[in-house]
Amino acid sequence: MKIAILGAGAMGSVVGGLLAKAGNDVTLIDVWREIVDTINAHGLRIDDKAGNFETIRVRASTNPAEIGPVDLLTIFVKCYHTEEAVRSAAPLIGPQTVVLSLQNGWGNGPRIAGIVGRAKLLIGVSYHSATVLGPGHVLHAGKGQTFMGELDRTMSDQLKHVADTFKRAGLEVTATPNVSKEIWSKLALNAATLPTSSTIRLTAERLLDTQEMQQLMRELLREVVAVARAQEIDLDFDERWNAITGLLRKLAPNTKASMLQDVEKGRRTEIDVINGAIVEAGQRLNIPTPYNNAMLWMVRSLEETFKQPKLDH
Repeated sequence: MKIAILGAGAMGSVVGGLLAKAGNDVTLIDVWREIVDTINAHGLRIDDKAGNFETIRVRASTNPAEIGPVDLLTIFVKCYHTEEAVRSAAPLIGPQTVVLSLQNGWGNGPRIAGIVGRAKLLIGVSYHSATVLGPGHVLHAGKGQTFMGELDRTMSDQLKHVADTFKRAGLEVTATPNVSKEIWSKLALNAATLPTSSTIRLTAERLLDTQEMQQLMRELLREVVAVARAQEIDLDFDERWNAITGLLRKLAPNTKASMLQDVEKGRRTEIDVINGAIVEAGQRLNIPTPYNNAMLWMVRSLEETFKQPKLDH
């Protein structure tokens, strides 16, 4: 399969690298020239949490026009770059191209569908975790399920074909007619763990160290479950809490959540489509979300400090 990965960050590199290793014709697309040049010159290095690594030969480019139409375009860019990135990827999208979003948060799908059309779009989530260690160098910190589906809940041939391609690359995939529930399940994980780790600079596995932090994450999760159920998305608090704590305990030591990586590099986070999505839904449904609102305010305030000039002392 001819595949383009839009966004050669941590997750895009891991998924793209595994698909390339399985024999697919993969190109990583990124605007950062240093990443592209490093991968083309030296290959993509993927470390695992045991300290092993492999280097995968895969093509990288900053220019979608030089690649031409692909069978599958998989999107891993940050939510706030979604529309601009998808429009810039127009040369990759032909009549038969399938577009798959495995991005964080809620709301990316409708924005992409507005550009490429609903018929081309698959949406999903992945429970793999990864960290960028340098240009063309990532840590595959944790493995997990990937879920994908159609916006209209059908089990189409294109969905089955993409899922099979991922499976042949060693990625555990479930094609589901109820992908919205899976996205909200991942949203629950992210809403509870990303702002909490990033605001006080804790690596992911440290979130369970104190009862106070566990209680904060429980309150965030309760609000997510409440707004999900009000939309007839059947999340279960106990199931989600057990899944979240189980995942955190399995992560490699010093695993940095994506939002913490953004904060440490002074970059805008995806808080608006994570806790912000919970707050927006709560306002629309008249459900209080004070804990998620607090996280939203705190991370937005933290982002404001990135814009301020540093004072010389």
